[in-house]
Amino acid sequence: MYTSPHLVHFEERMRLLGEAAPATKFVAAFAEVEGARCQQGTEIALTYFEFTTLAILWALSQEGLDAVILEVGLGGRLDAVNIIDTDCAIITSIDLDHMELLGPDRESIGREKAGIMRTGRPVIVSDPVPPQSVLDRALEIGADLWQVGTDFNVSGDKQQWGWAGRGRRYSGLAYPALRGANQLVNASGVLAALTAMRERLPVTAQAVRNGMAFVELPGRFQIIPGQPSLVLDVAHNPHSVAALAANLDAMGFFPTTHAIFGAMADKDLAPMLAKVGPMIDRWYFTDLPSPRAASGASLQAQWQAQNTRKDASATVHADPMQALDAAIAAADPADRIVVFGSFYTVGGVLQQGTPRLQAKHLNP
Repeated sequence: MYTSPHLVHFEERMRLLGEAAPATKFVAAFAEVEGARCQQGTEIALTYFEFTTLAILWALSQEGLDAVILEVGLGGRLDAVNIIDTDCAIITSIDLDHMELLGPDRESIGREKAGIMRTGRPVIVSDPVPPQSVLDRALEIGADLWQVGTDFNVSGDKQQWGWAGRGRRYSGLAYPALRGANQLVNASGVLAALTAMRERLPVTAQAVRNGMAFVELPGRFQIIPGQPSLVLDVAHNPHSVAALAANLDAMGFFPTTHAIFGAMADKDLAPMLAKVGPMIDRWYFTDLPSPRAASGASLQAQWQAQNTRKDASATVHADPMQALDAAIAAADPADRIVVFGSFYTVGGVLQQGTPRLQAKHLNP
């Protein structure tokens, strides 16, 4: 599997048989790409992302794998990972992000996402209300469109859920180990992809059940038990922050919610702050180690400009770990601390490993 960006270590970007690849695999791959880049006295210019993508694709090709999962980001059509002629594509929820590159609305962004489709190949669209541009592109190029609500459906109760699609049905499934209501939508798309690929890549029903039970994805509404509770979420646009707010609301009552927030300056920050603002009592705005990032002071100013809660407070910190330390010092055992806004924000509190918080009265 190839995903990006990483939270803490670059090696997280390539996973082989479920584990982050060792650095030696990357070094060999980087040497291959550099050799190809500088042939015959000429040099081909590559961006950081293009160079590392080529290296990881080469490394994956050396492993004799049955299947490779690739994350295509930045819309899709122009993303470097889209050079692969994929056997099956999945388009998840579509919302407003990277608008300076992808366009001003969901229809424009949908057209960019549709660039990962291939003629005659399955494309799974698990967005419940997809832009018309996505459906039109599938028809235009003759992709095998699988649309939620038409080609596959989900149902369930508080204990279990089921999936039904073209010629296959799963029932009595445990809910995915990943938390958050949006994960069921994602899981339904995965089952559609497995069904569409079953002749080339057979996966048993038991393997599906095991996968749902043991799946891990750090930093996606990840709740770390302790006192206070710690929630890590890389939500960084209005759509994902709205999902975070709904998931936080579903957690139940906490006397005080503390939020460590750092974000890129080009994000649509006002709706992000507005969506989660009603449930945050104390803000800890932080600088991030990226030239794209908004400063903690700038974030605080934007929050103050639209804040209507007289009982909420905010402070500014130099990095996410200092912000977390301040939140821990201020929090009571029954409180919760939420870290969100960017991969850099969540990664910043994971630099020394996963924090395990203990209530003050338990400390020696």
